[in-house]
Amino acid sequence: MSARLILASASPRRLELLAQIGIVPAHAAAEIDETPGPKELPGVLAGRLAEAKARSVAGDFPGDFILGADTVVACGRRVLGKAADESQARVFLKLLSGRRHRVHGGICLIDPDGGVHQRLVTTQVAFKRLSRDEIDAYIKGGEWRDKAGAYAIQGAAAAFVPKINGSYSNVVGLALAETAALLHGAGFKPS
Repeated sequence: MSARLILASASPRRLELLAQIGIVPAHAAAEIDETPGPKELPGVLAGRLAEAKARSVAGDFPGDFILGADTVVACGRRVLGKAADESQARVFLKLLSGRRHRVHGGICLIDPDGGVHQRLVTTQVAFKRLSRDEIDAYIKGGEWRDKAGAYAIQGAAAAFVPKINGSYSNVVGLALAETAALLHGAGFKPS
């Protein structure tokens, strides 16, 4: 029997993204502490969390490929995680308004022999200046919930983004070209 791919996440977005490129993995939620370390840079955080997620489920699936991923939205060195409430979502959107920010996507693949393969993908995203009414309507719509940086580029927030430089799928939750290359390079053959 060939090795399966296990996604170390319960993210519906990552499952949908992988399905776009013909990959339907099994999945297991990774339970890790996602708190940034003191002075930890956003890109380093994304890579560390992706690896921690992969390692957290690898022991349950010996002989399989384990894919861990994490998305970190950063405005300068400030990490904008998942907003805890509407007030924090509003703060994040005001901070992003009229500015460029970076979305760091950490990808970690553990192969069936225990080899670790990693990539970090960074996408620059430009937000237009947002009016109070635009922020209020977006908050009211609830799309900000459970999203790094309090927005979903694949939803209504697409109207806020006049330009990106880099991988669109990375901003959604998983850089597909880089993930496909990592899987291919490690010898994963989709069924």
